[in-house]
Amino acid sequence: SSGINAEYGGLDWTVDPNIARDFVHISVQGNLDPCALYAPKEELIAKTTEMVRQFGVRNYIANLGHGIYPDMDPEHVRVFVDTVHSVSEELMKKGDPYSQLY
Repeated sequence: SSGINAEYGGLDWTVDPNIARDFVHISVQGNLDPCALYAPKEELIAKTTEMVRQFGVRNYIANLGHGIYPDMDPEHVRVFVDTVHSVSEELMKKGDPYSQLY
């Protein structure tokens, strides 16, 4: 048991997804550094893809590790959301490695 009396928890960008999956056996939300939305689109896609692949799709809500800043480019937010969707669909088709964890 994780000792956590919660159904889900939010993780900021400083939490390693591998550690979170090993020690936190609840649904989690997070954890891309919101500053990644300032990066060039290719870098944003790479960071988002890595995050979703590390967390998997089961019991996971992809999100920023904190709030969004008012000056974020809406196009970069769209790239983040679209990448989460495409990588999640890819993982579900392949069989998410975390699907049997909980």
